[in-house]
Amino acid sequence: QKKSKKSSETLTFKRPEGMHREVYALLYSDKKDAPPLLPSDTTQGYRTVKAKLGSKKVRPWKWMPFTNPARKDGAMFYHWRRAAEEGKDYPFARFNKTVQVPVYSEQEYQMYLHDDAWTKAETDHLFDLARRFDLRFVVIHDRYDHQQFKKRSVEDLKERYYHICAKLANIRAAPGTDLKIPVFDAGHERRRKEQLERLYNRTPEQVAEEEYLIQELRKIETRKKEREKRTQDLQKLITAADTTTEQRRAERKAPKKKLPQKKETEKPAVPETAGIKFPDFKSAGVTLRSQRMKLPSSVGQKKIKALEQMLMELGVDLNPMPTEEIVQMFNELRSDLVLLYELKQAFANCEYELQMLRHRYEALAKAGSIGPLSVEGSHPDGQTGLSIEEGKGDTKDQIIDVVGAPLTPNSVRRKVGGAEQGALRSPTQMP
Repeated sequence: QKKSKKSSETLTFKRPEGMHREVYALLYSDKKDAPPLLPSDTTQGYRTVKAKLGSKKVRPWKWMPFTNPARKDGAMFYHWRRAAEEGKDYPFARFNKTVQVPVYSEQEYQMYLHDDAWTKAETDHLFDLARRFDLRFVVIHDRYDHQQFKKRSVEDLKERYYHICAKLANIRAAPGTDLKIPVFDAGHERRRKEQLERLYNRTPEQVAEEEYLIQELRKIETRKKEREKRTQDLQKLITAADTTTEQRRAERKAPKKKLPQKKETEKPAVPETAGIKFPDFKSAGVTLRSQRMKLPSSVGQKKIKALEQMLMELGVDLNPMPTEEIVQMFNELRSDLVLLYELKQAFANCEYELQMLRHRYEALAKAGSIGPLSVEGSHPDGQTGLSIEEGKGDTKDQIIDVVGAPLTPNSVRRKVGGAEQGALRSPTQMP
């Protein structure tokens, strides 16, 4: 009873907050004592740990001889091994793998394997080395008798060996069986090693030039992706403008009697427009019409300020009386104005890019690398057509269509600030 009381009265120490479990385990001993205030070596640690011996009998070990099957001279070796494993094979003998080199007869050589560039003695010498060194052709090439026979490369030795193996496999195969014939392309191996040697012998200047070209290629790909993205955005704007105009025309041509029927069938109270998508209030409860006039968070502050300026120039009140018809018309007007603003901004960006490319083309023409710039005429939509002299058609490939400084959106907006201001001052030209 006294022992049980003492065990129950032992204090338990909790890990302090903020201390990792591993650090606390280092401070704690096996007997669950309190961590010491000063470092000491009195506790039983790793220095005085005793071996825990079980009650089972120890397995006996024996000093016994063994032979390695990989050796052909019958050498005898000794090592310690468990007595229960006496008489078993050497455990590492399973790693003794040898390559099965084919053997040919004199008749097979004369009928199928004869080659004017190789004698039979040289072929026999090659296959003997292949058996001795397990097809390690670098070692075979090093031990090859170049004094007695013709000097051969590693590729020549491989090509001769695999050619004979393929011939023998075709001859000895049963009819109708699928063969996996080894094929060695000596020409490809020579070109690979030559290319590797050239790559290894590059100068630091060539390495720096290659890295520079790789960086330029990445820049070109990045600019190409950006231009494709801008083209897709512009196409979306044009499609949105066309669909908006078609909807306006269809609404004007529709008779007045069918209008209330359309309103009954349409679920959303506010139609979705192309420029701005106003939120649809589907929640239960009372809502104000003025909430439907608020611009969504997807419209940026720059567009909101431009929209307010365009409405002020048109003389439209920014906060009109929120009747049903006024809310719908006001939202449609703002959506059209935002679409007009985006179209004019995209048009100004395209004009700036065209002007920059024209200046670069003129600079290249002055340098003499390409022909002079000639203006053929104008397209019906107002774009200018550019052409190059036919005599210098070969130099067209020298111009990469993504050369020049990359056009970031911020730089384009700064450069085209004047064009955007002109677009804001003429809001009456709406699609």
